[in-house]
Order: sequence, then structure tokens, then C-alpha cells
Amino acid sequence: MTFCTHQGRTISYRLLGQQNQPLLVLAHPLGMTQGIWDDMLPELLGRFRVLTWDLPGHGASSAWPDGCDAIEAEDLAQEALMLAGLAGVEQFHFAGTSIGGVIGQQLISQHADKLLSATLTNTGPVIGTADGWQQRSAMVMDKGLEAMAVDIVPRWFGPLACQQQPALIDGWRVQLGRTDRRSYALLCEMLGRCNFTEAFKGKSLPPIKVIAGTDDVATPPSSLEALSSALGVAAPLVWENVGHVPAVECPERLVEVLARQLS
Repeated sequence: MTFCTHQGRTISYRLLGQQNQPLLVLAHPLGMTQGIWDDMLPELLGRFRVLTWDLPGHGASSAWPDGCDAIEAEDLAQEALMLAGLAGVEQFHFAGTSIGGVIGQQLISQHADKLLSATLTNTGPVIGTADGWQQRSAMVMDKGLEAMAVDIVPRWFGPLACQQQPALIDGWRVQLGRTDRRSYALLCEMLGRCNFTEAFKGKSLPPIKVIAGTDDVATPPSSLEALSSALGVAAPLVWENVGHVPAVECPERLVEVLARQLS
């Protein structure tokens, strides 16, 4: 794990692999950390140089500064671009899940020239409702994430993953409880403002793959179908018995998709 300073705050990131390999930047879901990619790294590092990072107030990255009352999708896209710059590349492959997929949509809509490909999983041009995200933000600030993790984390994983990994939910409840509540709340509010439905029209886009899980209650397959339509790309891959986090639930399948993007 390495640290850098960007816009007055510390970002925790990992840059792994051989310098002559194409760079793959990975963005994790809300409430999780860059650790979701760990099971994929052994296979990915044979094909890519891999860059992962922790979002504001998540993992080992510092919280969003007190003087800044909003986080925008472009702020997170700029983090990705800055980190790619540290790796010394002008263009890179990108994959993101949930809010990580929102970062990907921002990159596609505003910085497509930087992308060699994009893989977006378990996300959508609109996720939830503005009122719903505002309510969650307020509840997080009132109750704290340790208390709310009891209800939030079980929505991340399908029944099959929970059966195969009995401690999965309890482990991620602990991690979510350690996340900075204000940073999380501001990211909820950002998600309530994001709408990429019309953002891609008339733009030249990189190769894009969209992936859904049948057991995803947060961003169901219909959300990914709406994203595919907005992007004008092929219908999403829909994986049976997979919830919101394929990097944890079926890492081998996600590696196969990313490898095909490289080829």
C-alpha cells in the first residue's frame, strides 16, 4: 500500500505489476475498499499492471475535507486520472463496480480519450432516487455506519456467496463500520445527483462491457440494461446467482471478461 496527497487529502493506493504491461484501474463500491480486488490480482497481474485505490474516508484514505460540503463524480474521476498519471501512462483500461461504475461513467462522458476500455458492473445511469440517497445520508450522520452496517451489508451479496463464505457479511460489516460517516454521506448525496442517461449521446466511446447479477437488489439487471441503452452498447452480461460485488462473488469470471477487453 502506498500513499499520495491530492487536493489536500491523503489517498491510499496500490500500483502492482510490470511497468511494460497495460494499466488497469479498478474502482470499488460504496462502503467497501480496494481489498475487494484481492482475489483477482494473481490472474490480473499476468496481463495488466493494476492500480487500485480507496475512496474518500474508505480503507486507509483520509476523509473528505471539512471545508468541502459536496463530492462530485468529477472529483473521483480526477482521482483516477491523477493516479494513472503517477503510473506514468496517458491511457488505461478501467473497471468499476457500483459507485466505481459511476466513476467509470464520468470518465467515459468527460475523458473518453483516456480510456482503452471500460468494464462497468452493478451500476446504472441513475442509481436509486435522490430522496432515498438523501435519507440514507441523514441516517448515516445520525446513527453512524457501525449501526447501519447491519442492514446495508446483507444487500451486497447473493445467497450463494453467503453460503460459500459464512463470515462474508460479518467481515464487511466490520469494515463498513470503520468508514468515515461524513465521507460516506456525501457520496450518498452525490449518487442522488448523478444522472448519465443523456451523457453519452454523440460521443466517441471506448470498448465497453456492462455486467449485472441476478441477485443484485441494489442495481438489478434492469439498471444495467438502462446503462447499456444509454451507452449504445451490447446488452449486459447477466450472471446467475451473483449479487452486487462480482469481484468478491465470482472473481474468476470477472478476470475472464477483463482479459478479453485487453485482447
